[in-house]
Amino acid sequence: MAYDPLSDEQREIRDLVRTLARERVAPRAAEIDKTAEFPWDMVELLREYDLFGLPYEEEYGGTGTGALMVLVAIEELSKVCATTGLLLAVQELGSLGIKLAGNDDQKRRFLPRLASGEALAAYALTEPGSGSDSAAMRSEARREGDEYVLNGSKRFITNAGVAELYTVFAKTDTEAGHGGISAFVVESRSPGFEVGRIEPKMGIKGSTTGEIFFNDCRVPAENLLGEEGEGFRIAMRILDRSRPGIGAQGLGLAQGATDYALEYAKTRETMGKPIAEHQLIAATLADMETKCEAARGLLYKVGMMIDEGAPDGEVTKISAMAKLYCTDVAMEVTTDAVQILGGYGYIQEYPVERMMRDAKITQIYEGTNQIQRLVIAREMLKENRAFLLAGVA
Repeated sequence: MAYDPLSDEQREIRDLVRTLARERVAPRAAEIDKTAEFPWDMVELLREYDLFGLPYEEEYGGTGTGALMVLVAIEELSKVCATTGLLLAVQELGSLGIKLAGNDDQKRRFLPRLASGEALAAYALTEPGSGSDSAAMRSEARREGDEYVLNGSKRFITNAGVAELYTVFAKTDTEAGHGGISAFVVESRSPGFEVGRIEPKMGIKGSTTGEIFFNDCRVPAENLLGEEGEGFRIAMRILDRSRPGIGAQGLGLAQGATDYALEYAKTRETMGKPIAEHQLIAATLADMETKCEAARGLLYKVGMMIDEGAPDGEVTKISAMAKLYCTDVAMEVTTDAVQILGGYGYIQEYPVERMMRDAKITQIYEGTNQIQRLVIAREMLKENRAFLLAGVA
């Protein structure tokens, strides 16, 4: 039995999402991948069942069920369609800046529209020459009266062109490095906001990934999140809490591929018996299931830590670990699933080849897994230094 720390209410929501995933999402997954069109029908499904409300508190129209529940829902959706799972993950990513750094007015103005799914959200940090090195960003924002004027561009933005609200990072002080970055809520109807190229991709094809441009884009000063110069800190706090969502997407892909490979191996016969009874196949399946279960324990732990209000430093480390491990497992396990299906695994009639393609991006976006290893090591060194200093004291 899979690790399950959920309350009765959370289990009910999980079972609802699982049923919707199997009955409504799974039949659409191959077509979404084939057409590479944004799945507005899946958006409508999440709206209909209030699933966009999972990341939000009740006072803003959400369910108030916590971070762990969001991860479970993303996992269940991603078992059958990673693009649909990403809809929920990016809705949280794009709104976390408002949740973490927004004032009461900003929360009242923006969060109810996001909780209902009326508006979709996006997170805009990456630039053509600035990925992991955010201090190298070139987008700038200057104050003019009651507005900020933004100039620059962002690249690889999930939900580009479909989101109405973007959490955007730009430099208000070009000489201050990380300390010069500020955060803004930019609405897609803002003058000077433009969507550029939407990228063709190897996987998660139904999700839009593209460029956005700011050409003297005018944003009300009241849309500044926090204070000027706090943008980098806000961006990192957001990623600490959003990376587990990508871990959940990876875990969903891994578990979905494992489940499919198992069913296939029970019915496909060679040498007079199901291939699941051949030792090498059985051992591979056992390893796949073990990796999924280990990943789930790590992922659910970070969800519970966030819900319990763990300190930022503790969340940073476990979040990076969960994202790293779940997504590495996703790539390993989906590849194993293709191998178990043999030639059938390589053709589009079967879902595991799509799952393998979808899995790759989880190791890259919201901080590459190489960066996650650096984050984990940095936090380990901090902990060791604190321990040594405590010993001296």
